[in-house]
Amino acid sequence: MKKYDLVVIGSGPGGEKAAVKAAYFGYKVAVVEKAPQVGGAGIHTGTLPSKTLKETALYLSGKKDKGIYGIDKEFSRAASVEDFMFRKNFVSSSEADEMCLNLERHGVDVYRGFGRFEDKNTVLVTGNKEVKLASEYFIVATGSYPYHPSNIPFDGHRVHDSDTILDITSFPESLCVVGAGVIGCEYATIFATMGTRVYLVNHSDKILGFLDGEMSRALVSDMEKNGVEILFNTSMEGVQVPENPKDLLRIPLKTGDVLNVDSFLYAAGRCGSTKGLALENVGLRPGEREVMEVNDHYQTEVPNIYAIGDCIGFPALASTSMDQGRVAVANIFGTGDTDKLPDVFPYGIYTVPEVSCVGMSEEEAQEQGLDYCTGRARYADLPRGKIIGLKSGFLKIVFTRDDLIIRGVHIIGKVASELIHYGCTIVENKKTVNYVVSSIFNYPTLHDLYKYACYDGLGNLTGHKVKN
Repeated sequence: MKKYDLVVIGSGPGGEKAAVKAAYFGYKVAVVEKAPQVGGAGIHTGTLPSKTLKETALYLSGKKDKGIYGIDKEFSRAASVEDFMFRKNFVSSSEADEMCLNLERHGVDVYRGFGRFEDKNTVLVTGNKEVKLASEYFIVATGSYPYHPSNIPFDGHRVHDSDTILDITSFPESLCVVGAGVIGCEYATIFATMGTRVYLVNHSDKILGFLDGEMSRALVSDMEKNGVEILFNTSMEGVQVPENPKDLLRIPLKTGDVLNVDSFLYAAGRCGSTKGLALENVGLRPGEREVMEVNDHYQTEVPNIYAIGDCIGFPALASTSMDQGRVAVANIFGTGDTDKLPDVFPYGIYTVPEVSCVGMSEEEAQEQGLDYCTGRARYADLPRGKIIGLKSGFLKIVFTRDDLIIRGVHIIGKVASELIHYGCTIVENKKTVNYVVSSIFNYPTLHDLYKYACYDGLGNLTGHKVKN
């Protein structure tokens, strides 16, 4: 039996960061990984692949710079699926290699195989060979997998989840996507950008319900302009697969309509990957959709067993998962650094166009009864926006009238997920509109969106509007 100070089950973004942090502080650490490569969904089937495909779609479609310089570039041949997947495969492979090197540099032992608890201090790893690992502490970082409703005949060829959609061998002429959450909206816009006719089926009257309503409506408008047909307030009743693979799939909807499409993607939810861990051997029972319950320190009901990342549910972001791993290690070993996540963190939706937000939405301000005001700035009005050919997109701030403190920042448009980080700083530190107005940014840059949104907000506040 091998003995460790910490054993991490799962090597996704959260598991890897937890392992290397503990090792950095001198603890003996092991990682158990069931997949052939380290990295988890974040590297192989989720975060990085979809984001890379978005950039690839924009490049191969020519939409990234179409018409900006007076001429359009042309390719010598039509893009193939192999072209579409090339960069995604490179990024996933290179990041997995880098993660392996990082674990190796920190002296973390990696065991390939399935880990299951024998008791609260022992994990049995079954792979090419069996080995028992004893440890004082464990972190479960096993991630999540796509939810499969029983009425959908997933086959990985034409009927897909968000994992198998990455294994397509040809571009579908038409695609039905069920689920207008982050994953569904991202893939809907990616395939529409590549020329696929996309139908997005949504059970409610709004997509991405956590967004500021104005941002959600703006994204709907852009998606529809780019060829995504959104079917609101309905759901699918099943997927009928014809015997002849050349015939179209038949998707009956509860409205009575029927969609006939080449391919189908179900993207409405994920489950925690906790089956097979034998959690019952240590007295733990996962909740709904196999999600583990933890306290603010990411500690389960068994004091020496912690859990982080997608397997504990919301917010299930790669960014928060990584810091959850670091925080768990800080709480386990008392490293004296980051012992909790910040209250303010950004969301990034890598649709076409990108959407990102931090802090309070306008609807939340209304619900809280705050006396608030808003300000907006458009990409197309900025010199930098004109240089790079941006015709749509805007930044919106929400601030309180009495103290001018910025409570929320919301962006739709190019590199929104990058621009949001200044918004994180001003929201977390409760900076005012006047603070931003008096700041100096490089010129010309998209960062001026912040300054001019604040000027617009002041104009809305005083009624002295210079620009509509």
